Amino acid sequence: MSYKLAVIGGDGIGPEVSREAIRVLESVGLDFTTTNFDLGAQRYVRDGVVLDDSDLHNLKAFDAIILGAIGPAIGSTEVPPGILERGLLLKLRFELDLFINMRPFTAPMNSIAAGSDFVVIRENTEGTYAGEGGFLRKNSPNEVATQGSVNTRFGVERCVRFAFELATRRSNHLTLVHKTNVLTFAGDLWQRTFDDVKSEYPSVRTDYNHVDAACIYMVTQPQNYDVIVTDNLFGDILTDLAGAVTGGIGLAASANLNAAKTGPSVFEPVHGAAHDIAGQNKANPLAAIRSVAMLLDHLGEVKMSERVLNSVIEVSELLAADAGRVLTTADITDLVIERIN
Repeated sequence: MSYKLAVIGGDGIGPEVSREAIRVLESVGLDFTTTNFDLGAQRYVRDGVVLDDSDLHNLKAFDAIILGAIGPAIGSTEVPPGILERGLLLKLRFELDLFINMRPFTAPMNSIAAGSDFVVIRENTEGTYAGEGGFLRKNSPNEVATQGSVNTRFGVERCVRFAFELATRRSNHLTLVHKTNVLTFAGDLWQRTFDDVKSEYPSVRTDYNHVDAACIYMVTQPQNYDVIVTDNLFGDILTDLAGAVTGGIGLAASANLNAAKTGPSVFEPVHGAAHDIAGQNKANPLAAIRSVAMLLDHLGEVKMSERVLNSVIEVSELLAADAGRVLTTADITDLVIERIN
């Protein structure tokens, strides 16, 4: 089968790491074609477009989307804060129904989380990112700002069910993270939904952590986690912490999944655009490469995915053990490809 892949290289190092990820897809033998989309800060500065209807319509025709990185250089005033996040990243999540954000973490042996290997499943289209809220008497001494958290049984259940299914393919252990003692409405919905779905998966051991406790345990005993499921905001925070304790956010991969496969999913490294090293062949492409390993798995190319993932983990260990070794972006990709072949 031949796949059609859209590529949003984006800004800074985004095009560079995307290019390396595509090299890996070629090396593993995937039959595919790519189409590049000019989206990101540069496009916005040039013509004021973030994501227009035409690009969105065209993106829906692809099997998957590779996204490099989006964002202006630090200190730039040409792009208003939040315009790319809301107009491009969140719009893609909502319009393509990317209701699962999946982020895997495998810690090198010299990291503080050595030996840990876990996945965070984050609900991706509801919660505080749904945009419910507003201002009253803005810019006055009596200003009021509200920011609601939208949680539907439908949205929570499909996320929880995805996490249970994933747990059955891993170590049969799933932890719900929330704040049920304070967020008594949203938390109650999450807990009741979790308990209802749990009855269908008797082989899966389950736990619950308040989100503040989870932040402690992720640092002190991350090896106890296997699959974590949580809401949109808590997942955003937890996955950055997870990246920090498992070798750095620059190594973290992610998939924004339409798990129902009614449209394309988006695969991207978690790191930013890193304009300060753009064009210097210094960027580490491992997060982008691990992201396309997830792409392969989502497309059903499981054996290819496993070959890429195992190679990425092996190279991550190699680099962690020899931190003084200087390698270019292309050099790191070459190491991955050598191990695939």
